[in-house]
Amino acid sequence: MLKSYFTSLYQRTMTKAYGLASDEIKLSLADGGNCLDCGAGDGHWYEKLSQEIGLERENYTGIEWEESLATKAKSKNIRVGQGDLNKKLEFDDNQFSCVFALSVLEHLLRPCQFLRESYRILKPGGRIILLTPNISTYFTAALILAGKMPSSGPHPDSDLLMKSEEVFKVSSEKLQWEAEAETPVHRHLIVFSYLVLRRYLQALGFNNVRGYGFGLYPFPIFMQPMLEKLDPYHCHQMVFFGGK
Repeated sequence: MLKSYFTSLYQRTMTKAYGLASDEIKLSLADGGNCLDCGAGDGHWYEKLSQEIGLERENYTGIEWEESLATKAKSKNIRVGQGDLNKKLEFDDNQFSCVFALSVLEHLLRPCQFLRESYRILKPGGRIILLTPNISTYFTAALILAGKMPSSGPHPDSDLLMKSEEVFKVSSEKLQWEAEAETPVHRHLIVFSYLVLRRYLQALGFNNVRGYGFGLYPFPIFMQPMLEKLDPYHCHQMVFFGGK
């Protein structure tokens, strides 16, 4: 019963967070601008945006770490290249109208480098759109008090590690990743708090920085809309927008 409740709460949280991020991406591209999809997978966001707002193929570029997914995108004639978001992005200054990274920032070894690069490659008037978990939650505090590690595996406190000391199946693509690989796809490496991410975006020069929180655990679902407005600082997921 409890597991079912938290599953429903999580699903509602992610649906609302992705819905807001999606709306902002579409708004940023309403005038026909171009976008960079960071963590593009097989190009599913291009397919969504082309259907919903008629995004032209030449106005979409994606970067994906996993080479097989980038190859799959290319097989569909979607412009996604294999690349490492921890490194300097191979794009000119002031190139994109919109840069978005949804559930990506927490998987990077150098997220601050990525945010600096995002600012550089955005056109004046362009927008960054981020969706990422929040380290500063009541759930995180409860995990720490219980002696647990506030992160998603694989890590030394992972249930999967207790079952296997070698590899963990962590991908819907049925791929297996070493627990201590340099860039394990499903491991949270650096997770920002709401206040720190907002301050850092402002420090980089982004203007009109706006942040929203979704999922104030463990409160009931019917209370979430009100609580998210009152206390976005401790919600499970964060959506941030910033302009250049």
